[in-house]
Amino acid sequence: MSKKRALRLYLDHFIRGVFGVISKIYSYETHRELLLVWDFFYSHWIAASLSYAGKGFVAHYPITMIGGKFIHIGEMSAICKHGTLTAWDNYNGQQLNPTLIIGDRCDFGEYLHISCCYRIEIGNDVLTGRWVTITDNSHGDNTIDTIEVAPASRPIHSKGPIHIGDKVWIGDKVTILNGVSIGAGAVIAANSVVTHDIPPYSIAAGIPAKIIKVLK
Repeated sequence: MSKKRALRLYLDHFIRGVFGVISKIYSYETHRELLLVWDFFYSHWIAASLSYAGKGFVAHYPITMIGGKFIHIGEMSAICKHGTLTAWDNYNGQQLNPTLIIGDRCDFGEYLHISCCYRIEIGNDVLTGRWVTITDNSHGDNTIDTIEVAPASRPIHSKGPIHIGDKVWIGDKVTILNGVSIGAGAVIAANSVVTHDIPPYSIAAGIPAKIIKVLK
């Protein structure tokens, strides 16, 4: 064995020993418990900026929020870390009228992105995976006049509100676009892009999402 490899093995053994001692004093389980305490106070701080936050609302640090006064979140709902909730009442001087309503006992995975300039209503007991995007707006209406304008300078456009019913399960990396209604009990498969209505108790998958099975 070379001296260089022997030194690396010795350092690895030494560092493992050091962190083994540290873990006895401050274990990973203890760290998680302290994070829960921190999230408890952080959630109350976030809740104070919302139009309404029900009992048991949890925001896992950190999240990004814009337009909290237009956001209503029900009881026992949770936003996991790195979630982004935006309700835009003004964009580049364009006056908007957003309403974002989230029901009770919803659980949103990490890196959620909800963008609202019109109306998004999410029912009770909705569950999502990670990296889910729900947006009721886009930059421009894709006409030739707006295409000639830089995307960030185009007026915000919406085809209509989004409604997501109770007990909907939304998989990882799903995108839900404006003007869409998803019925109660529906399942949206991972990586799908929802551009049309999904009926209740059905499974949808693909880009764009299509019904692959009706459960009821």
